[in-house]
Amino acid sequence: MSIHSRFPNRSTRTKRALGVQQVLEWAFRTEKARLELPEPLDPERDDGPGFGLEYVLMQRAALGCRIDGGRYKPNSSTHEDAEVVAACVTGLPSSLGGLRMAIRIAELARAGMTPDWMPGAVPRCVPIEMKRNQHGERAITIPVGTTRVLSRGKWRTVELRACPVTFSPHPDQIAAAHCHYDHWWLALDWVRDGLIAGGMLRSIEVTDAMPKRQPWVPRTGCEQIGNKTV
Repeated sequence: MSIHSRFPNRSTRTKRALGVQQVLEWAFRTEKARLELPEPLDPERDDGPGFGLEYVLMQRAALGCRIDGGRYKPNSSTHEDAEVVAACVTGLPSSLGGLRMAIRIAELARAGMTPDWMPGAVPRCVPIEMKRNQHGERAITIPVGTTRVLSRGKWRTVELRACPVTFSPHPDQIAAAHCHYDHWWLALDWVRDGLIAGGMLRSIEVTDAMPKRQPWVPRTGCEQIGNKTV
C-alpha cells in the first residue's frame, strides 16, 4: 500500500500552511522525530518483514482512528504529525534512494540545511603544488625532457620543466554536487505529494512550495514550483 493513498481528514482545527522543507525541519528538528528503520533480517528466520509504522498509520487513518505516536514509541513526546512525516520519509522508494536518501533527508532537516550544491563554484586552473621560500611563493615544476639550444655560439643541452596543474574545484565535483541536490529535490517532491495526497496531517497543511529546482541555473523569469512552472 502506498503512502499516497487518500484518507479522510476530519479535523476542524486551523492548520498551519508550510512547504515540505519547512515541514521536514519542524518534524525532525523541532519535534525530534526519528525514522522507523527496518530491523536487520535474521538469517535463521524464514518469515518476511513485518509491517512498518507507515502501514500501521495508514490503517488507523483509514479506520478514522487518532494517530497516537506514543503508542508505537513509548514515552515519546513527538507530535503525531511529525510521526506521520517520518513514516512517509521512511517509505521512499528505492528508485529515489530508499532508506539511504531518507536518512539524508532527515539529517539535513535536523541541521536546517539544504544540500551543498557548491554555489558560485567555478573551475580554475591552478598548480598542483606550491613552494614558499624567502623570495615568496611559486609553483613547483618537474622535468619533462631536454632540448638543445644554441647559446653564445655553442650547442648546449638544457632541461625542460613544466608546472603540473589541475582544476579546482574539479568540474566533476561540481556536477556531483548538482546531482546530489537534484536527487534530494526529487525525493522531497515525492514526500510532498505523499503528505498532500495522504491527507493524514491534522495540524499542518502541506503547500506546493518547494526549494529551487536547479538553483545553479540563472533565473529567466520563470520559476518552477513542484511540477508546475510559473
